[in-house]
Amino acid sequence: MDDGQEWVASCACGGLRVTLAGPPLGVYACCCLECQRATGSAFAVRAKFAEASIASIEGEQRQWRRGSEAGRWLEHCFCPTCGGLVFMRAEGLPGAISVSVGCFADPGFAAPARAYWTSRKPGWCALSGVGEIARQ
Repeated sequence: MDDGQEWVASCACGGLRVTLAGPPLGVYACCCLECQRATGSAFAVRAKFAEASIASIEGEQRQWRRGSEAGRWLEHCFCPTCGGLVFMRAEGLPGAISVSVGCFADPGFAAPARAYWTSRKPGWCALSGVGEIARQ
């Protein structure tokens, strides 16, 4: 991935877009039950960026804040039209924003380097080549 690249992520309908400048700080998968419910899949894959790298956020958005098993809040930012969860902020990650990798619609985007809450992933789910971390 090009360090000087501008990254644009959008929801399914294109109504909510976030543009980021600079490289992601990392890419991770999370298999916690909350991420499974939020994505409707076995895990979420997100790219963490410094919040200062946000060039723009365009379109209407809604936020939903939930607790975590660690007792901290996570705020989901999604499109009110299609419901696509585009990015999130977390109390435990001040100064950072985590963007849903699928919203970049880029098959060449970096693979996750680590996975959290792997003890919660379905038995059939394999995350080969990813450093597994049982809890965050």
